[in-house]
Amino acid sequence: MIQNLRLPGLSRQAVAIAITLLGLLVLTFVIGRMMPADPVRAIVGEEATRDTYQRVYLQLGLDRPLYEQFFLYVGDVLTGDFGTSIRTGRPVIEDILYVLPATIELATFAILFGAGLGIPLGVIAAVNRDKLLDQVIRIFSLLGHSMPIFWTGMIGLLVLYAHLGWVGGGGRMSDYYIGLVDERTGFLLIDAALARDWEVFRDALNHLVLPASILGYSSAAYITRMTRSFMLDQIGQEYVTTARVKGLSARQTIWKHAFVNIRVQLVTIVALAYGSLLEGAVLIETVFAWPGFGQYLTNNLLIGDMSAVMTCVLIIGVIFITLNLVSDALYRIFDPRTR
Repeated sequence: MIQNLRLPGLSRQAVAIAITLLGLLVLTFVIGRMMPADPVRAIVGEEATRDTYQRVYLQLGLDRPLYEQFFLYVGDVLTGDFGTSIRTGRPVIEDILYVLPATIELATFAILFGAGLGIPLGVIAAVNRDKLLDQVIRIFSLLGHSMPIFWTGMIGLLVLYAHLGWVGGGGRMSDYYIGLVDERTGFLLIDAALARDWEVFRDALNHLVLPASILGYSSAAYITRMTRSFMLDQIGQEYVTTARVKGLSARQTIWKHAFVNIRVQLVTIVALAYGSLLEGAVLIETVFAWPGFGQYLTNNLLIGDMSAVMTCVLIIGVIFITLNLVSDALYRIFDPRTR
């Protein structure tokens, strides 16, 4: 329907984003109302009197019709009021802005590892289709896709940290470094670099390597399989045969012709993988005691803090919308036909 509107490209995109955000608000509101947890009881506690319960019930506007509650919710979101966390007593948005950099730092290193490993392996597997190297890479991908991430994390901690001492343990840094660097950005590596405290930087990096590698391995398995599939499709095209007949080397044919034509598809794959890491790092954050967004969402979900849960769901949706916009922008760069 949006495509049929006689609007410029940017206007159509703005309308699509507005409709998507509205649908996201409706979804988060419905989730908040369908959850079995009682938001009033979560605030006042189990021992509260009936009068106290009723007073908070009215303050939250739960006595009003659903459509009025929805409009109140949208109004609060538009003014930046996402409620107060029951667990911390602080505004939810402040809590999220505090924990989100830890997850972004973890997910960014993971996707760099995953894409940096998965894309070359996928190309190599496609070029060596059905050969021994292809079989080894496919087994590598299968293991990364099949092994539970929490199990891999615990094995990694047991072997690489407890037994060999090659990496740091749980948390973002060792306890005796906490508080030595001012939190300017929330990104520990950046803050340590800005403070020129390279000892804290090395310790933070040492703690980041293992969880990021395990998350990255999981992403690399997916990216490898998709890259292999895309490359096999391109290698079978006539233009590849023509390029080889004209005397181009196998390296030039693969990387300068076939690979160029799958970049747009890979942008989508990597963007979706990155979004999944941002919102799905719950298990690895739990295993490594990583104080990030996933752990914050889980903790608040367990106690029924619906303001925090609804805001987290909204943030996840906004992240995916943003990544889709970035993907569209990269499409225009990599493929002139889409401009």
